Amino acid sequence: MYRKIVRMLSLVLVVALGLSYSPASAASQNGMIGINVVFNTDVTNALLADLGTHGRVRDVVYEIDAVTLQARASELEAIRALPYVAAANPDAEVKGVPVDTVAATNFLSGVNTWDQDAVNVTNLQAGPDRTIGYDGTGVYVAVLDTGLLYSWRQYFPQERIAEEFAIAFGGGGGTQGTVSTQPNKWQQDTNSHGTHVTSTILGYSLNGVPVNGTAPMATVIPVKVLNQNGSGQNSVVARGIVYAANLKADGDLGSSPLVINMSLGDSVPDVMIEAAVDYAIAQGVIVVASAGNSGETGMGWPGAYPQVISVAASGWIGEWSPPGNNGWWNNLDVPDPTNPADYYITDFSGRELAGQDLDVAAPGSWVVGPYQIQQGNTSYFFLGGTSMASPHVAGIAALMMQKNSSLTQAQVENILEASAVPLAPGCRTVAQPSGPAQQFCWGADATGSGLATADAALAATP
Repeated sequence: MYRKIVRMLSLVLVVALGLSYSPASAASQNGMIGINVVFNTDVTNALLADLGTHGRVRDVVYEIDAVTLQARASELEAIRALPYVAAANPDAEVKGVPVDTVAATNFLSGVNTWDQDAVNVTNLQAGPDRTIGYDGTGVYVAVLDTGLLYSWRQYFPQERIAEEFAIAFGGGGGTQGTVSTQPNKWQQDTNSHGTHVTSTILGYSLNGVPVNGTAPMATVIPVKVLNQNGSGQNSVVARGIVYAANLKADGDLGSSPLVINMSLGDSVPDVMIEAAVDYAIAQGVIVVASAGNSGETGMGWPGAYPQVISVAASGWIGEWSPPGNNGWWNNLDVPDPTNPADYYITDFSGRELAGQDLDVAAPGSWVVGPYQIQQGNTSYFFLGGTSMASPHVAGIAALMMQKNSSLTQAQVENILEASAVPLAPGCRTVAQPSGPAQQFCWGADATGSGLATADAALAATP
C-alpha cells in the first residue's frame, strides 16, 4: 500500500516562503497610498468627514473603529497627529467549479503521516491509530488564506467544509479601492496554498486513499483574503478576521467554538490587523498564526503579537532516511515518547526579536498535501514553511476547544506553552532528498516553549 501511495505522489518540493508582506509605503511622498487608521473613539460621520480632508475614505470597519484611506504618503504624519486617531500606518500587500466529491465524511481512519505522528495525533501503527480521544467534532476552524481550489471536493469531504459561511474578500483600501466580497471566488483558487493548509487540519484524499488530519471532524470555513497570486492587502485580511469573529459573535455558529488559522505574515505590524485580532479574541475566538519565514531577520505579524498563538516550523531528523527514500513521510515511525533530539528548527523559521512573542513549534518541513500546478489534474507536493506548521497547532487548539469550549485565548496559549516539549538550542544533521546531509542550528529565539503535542495539550486541558 505504501509503495502504491508513493508512486501516486508528485514528489516535488515547494518551499512556501512566498507569503510575506511588502509595505505599500514605497511610493513617493506625493504618491497615493492606502493608509490603515484605527480611531481611539467610535467612528462617526463627523470624524469621517474630517478625516476625508486628508484623503478619500475607502472602507470603514465599525466593529474595530478602523478606516482605510486613500491619501498622499505625505499626509501620513498629519493623520497620525489627529486627536481621534490611535494609530495609522500604510496598508501593505500580503505575499504569504464543483467536481467529483470524496466518498467519505471524514478521514479519521486514514493513512498516517510523519507530521501527525510528530504532534502525537497518531503513532503510525497499522490501521486506524489515533492516539487521542478527540477529533474536532463540533468545532469550526476559519482558514484565512487563498481559499480552496476549484477541485476541493476531490480532496475533502463536503461535510467538512462550511460552504454556507465560506467567503472571499478582495480589493483593499488605498490605491485598489474598497474591500469587496466576491461570491464563490473562495472555491476558485489557483494558488493551492489554502488547500494545502486545510489538508493538515482535516486530512485529505490522496487519489482515493484517505490521509489523516489533526482535527478531521472539525468544520473548516474558507475565508479567502489572498488573491490568485497569494497576495492581498492588510485591510482585506482584517476584514476576514472581523467577518469570522462576527460569525461567532452573532450566533451564526450556535454555541460551537471557533479557531482562526492565519498562515500568513507581515514584516511590520499593522494597526488594523491588531485591532481585528483583539476584536476576535474578545468574541471568544482562538487565533493562531505562523511565525513567518524570514529566519534571523525576525518573526512576521500578526504572529509576533503576544496575544496571538504563534508557531515556528520544526523538522524531523528521520526525514529522507535513507537519502532518496520517497516513502519516508508515511512509512517511517516517529519514535515515542517525544524526544527533542529527534527534531530541529528549520533555517527559514522566523526568530523572535525584541518586542515579538514566539509560542510553540510544529512540523513545517516536508509536509505533504494537495497542491496543483495544472488545472484539472490533482497533485500532491511537499511544502516547507511556517504556513504548514500553523494549521497543526490550530488543529490542536480545535481538539482542546472540543474538550472544553469555555477556554479563552490566553488559556489555550498557556496550556500549549506549558505542555510543549522543550527544544534546547543546538544543531542537527539531517538527510536530504539527494546530496549530502545538511546541518541545521538554532538558538533560544527560534523555539518558543518547544514542540506542541496534542496528547500533552489535551491532558493539560481541564
